[in-house]
Amino acid sequence: MNKWFSLHASAALLAGTSAFAGGDHGAMQDSRAAPPGGAASSADLVDGEVRKIDLDSKKITLKHGEIKNLCMPGMTMVFQVKDPALLDKVKVGDKVRFAAEKSNGAIVVTQLQPAP
Repeated sequence: MNKWFSLHASAALLAGTSAFAGGDHGAMQDSRAAPPGGAASSADLVDGEVRKIDLDSKKITLKHGEIKNLCMPGMTMVFQVKDPALLDKVKVGDKVRFAAEKSNGAIVVTQLQPAP
């Protein structure tokens, strides 16, 4: 009888777990997602350092801290820029604050300013 009870208790437990797992995940929101509206506030800006500027390709290489809205750890990487005029505001070696977002499969710098 013990085996019978254990088997049925396990089955009931699994049935309850699968019912919970089948809940409506679409209603849940990702707490890491960017706030609606797309505009980054000054608190959302990321600290970085300009490593390279490629005016012809409209790209900038930044060593940066964590980019929370993209769930990206700190690293050095090349970014496209939304507006090439942003590249005129900085030079290699400058400390900067910037915002980036995904756009058409690429990560694009949307705001860039010298760090205070």
